Amino acid sequence: MQRYPMTVEGELALQAELKELKSVKRPEVIAAIAEAREHGDLKENAEYHAAREQQGFIEGRIADIEGKLSASQVINVHDIPNTGKVIFGTTVTLLNTETDQGVTYKIVGDDEANVKVNKISVNSPIARALIGKEEGDVVNVKTPGGTVEYEIELVEHK
Repeated sequence: MQRYPMTVEGELALQAELKELKSVKRPEVIAAIAEAREHGDLKENAEYHAAREQQGFIEGRIADIEGKLSASQVINVHDIPNTGKVIFGTTVTLLNTETDQGVTYKIVGDDEANVKVNKISVNSPIARALIGKEEGDVVNVKTPGGTVEYEIELVEHK
């Protein structure tokens, strides 16, 4: 079975979501289905059909999270000696050499990636170009808009 890398924070977030779904959302939807059944004819009962659809979504998400957690390989960056190189879980500050704009990214697993909070997937083009590099290295990243050159300013194990 293939293992998928995940940070400790990503695992905790998935476990919290799973707990919420199992202990809060699932009982709520079961109660909603029971209440809708009391209203009579199920064929034309919109509340019943909406609750059943919600139940299907919740059960699917529970199965999805359980599958992700069972196939994950949790990597704690603090357990890895700091070599100064970019690895999974490190936070990297980059400088675009053309525009002199800086950006900071944390390299995380696919399910944790969220560009809005500067978390990029280890499988993204930027992360793949950065892995194994050190502070001061210049990296060329192929993007849909062309090749962008970045200088690695800072590598942090946080």
